[in-house]
Amino acid sequence: MTVTADNLLKTVQRLVDESDIQRVLFDYAFNLDANRPEDLIKNFVEDLHVSYGGEHGATGKAAYLETLANGKTGIGAFFAGTSHHVSNVVIDFTDENTADVRSVLYAWHKYTRERPDGIVMGQYHDIFVRTADGWKIKRRELKHAGTESYHAKAAALNPIPRP
Repeated sequence: MTVTADNLLKTVQRLVDESDIQRVLFDYAFNLDANRPEDLIKNFVEDLHVSYGGEHGATGKAAYLETLANGKTGIGAFFAGTSHHVSNVVIDFTDENTADVRSVLYAWHKYTRERPDGIVMGQYHDIFVRTADGWKIKRRELKHAGTESYHAKAAALNPIPRP
């Protein structure tokens, strides 16, 4: 795109929006790794939908927070530590207040149980919406490229479609 006097403000707004969306992606990963589900959930709208594969996910903020903070299966209960790396962010705006966002994930997981560390490689496919409080995730689907020593088996995951 060539910036002109006619499109300068729109171009600057688009750059700010892209930066704000990327910040949400990075804040999500930071708060997940810090086991701060109450802060992580702030990156989502109330009627969110999250799918990590098969039966694993949630619809609505309260259900997702329960998934993240659950004393038996939540982040802190299941993992002693995690490190989520998000890159290759592609943002396609469908209108001024909605964007389709794709990013690549590499995530390391140290379990609270005695087992090898698990690794997940994949992609986040998100729908972001602009709210009065900034950009938020409305829909998140994790699609898997592969895993190493990860607790979830292939049937429980969303594979990246390949022809």
